[in-house]
Amino acid sequence: MALRHLRLIAVNIDGVLLNDTFSPVIHRMVVRNGGVYTAELERSVLSQPQLRAAAALGVPGTPEEVVAEYFRERAAYLEDDPVRVMEGAGALLERLRATGARMVCYGGLGRSHFDHHLGTYASYFDGPGYVCTDAFRPGVREIAEEVFGLRCDQALFIDDVARVAETARELGAAFLGHPTSYEHSFQRELMRRAGVRHLVGSLDDIDEPLVRALDAEAAEGRLWPGEAAVTGPAGRGAAAGA
Repeated sequence: MALRHLRLIAVNIDGVLLNDTFSPVIHRMVVRNGGVYTAELERSVLSQPQLRAAAALGVPGTPEEVVAEYFRERAAYLEDDPVRVMEGAGALLERLRATGARMVCYGGLGRSHFDHHLGTYASYFDGPGYVCTDAFRPGVREIAEEVFGLRCDQALFIDDVARVAETARELGAAFLGHPTSYEHSFQRELMRRAGVRHLVGSLDDIDEPLVRALDAEAAEGRLWPGEAAVTGPAGRGAAAGA
């Protein structure tokens, strides 16, 4: 399944390869402190650096105190609903590896989170294997250009957060949405609002025809609504001077 345009597939860790253990904790903290959990609040928190997200929560305390409270709350939550590898994750990585594109995993927590939960899958990933994006979230440009030396339009990001989609659209990167099934989440709605064309409900839905469709859209410059296709065999890459 060799791809003709995409050279990198970046896969988010929490919410894609691992279950979503962020949304339920954030919702619990907001509601417990008398706040109203809205789409705009969720958008202002997810895929943001930790201190910025904490400031946006509307929870009493300094950003540092709110971050500490969040991790205490998350530890309690994980006692009943622990971190687990999502069903179909291994098979998905096999399919993505068969494309010949380079692969990387990324997320907002440190490297130890990846090593602990996905260490057995580390051989699927290239370069650093895992990129912690807390200092520069959502990290689309940094991962594509700075870590792998590629143009953004040569990279596909698979993520559960609409803010990543918004940034991918701004930079011309490909995006595949895997929004959480958490009942209070607004991510599916926010992805549609952002113009995401491809949304999946399970990792099994990310199959060869879908990846090929994204590759063709990237090659022809029609990843996002309103983009006109670039004609010619080189597609978007030729227009970008590749």
